[in-house]
Amino acid sequence: MITLVLAMAENGVIGDKGTIPWRIAEDMKRFKALTLGKPVVMGRKTWDSLPRKPLPDRTNIVVTRQPDWSADGAVTATSLEDALGKAGDAADVMVIGGGEIYRAALTRADRIELTEVHGVFDGDAHFAFDRVPWREVARESHTTPDGLAYSYITLVRV
Repeated sequence: MITLVLAMAENGVIGDKGTIPWRIAEDMKRFKALTLGKPVVMGRKTWDSLPRKPLPDRTNIVVTRQPDWSADGAVTATSLEDALGKAGDAADVMVIGGGEIYRAALTRADRIELTEVHGVFDGDAHFAFDRVPWREVARESHTTPDGLAYSYITLVRV
């Protein structure tokens, strides 16, 4: 199973200058719970943005066009297909960004774990997808202590 783990504002923003433009502590906990013990596939820019590298207790697979790129704790892949191959026989592979990797994985994904941030944010990284081939199977609405509304949404391919 391939799962996209994605936090996105209403206007499709997923990042800005290598950071997430909002701060939702509970979402960070959810991200950890969803990905712990599983291979995580990410682009090199997402790797670079991680405050702690590698993400502990996960196989960190980094897709990059740079053939000589390497980093301690990272498994290097040259494409999404290569990354999925390096995930081995894992039951669930978690794709964690960024936009190019999400776009590459979308047609192969079985599930999307979406944190929908109810607001419009400035950013330089965007992602959008057609929800028609997806069925919402779960939704939880929340608000941060400072008033930012967001929802956890689980989508499965129809």
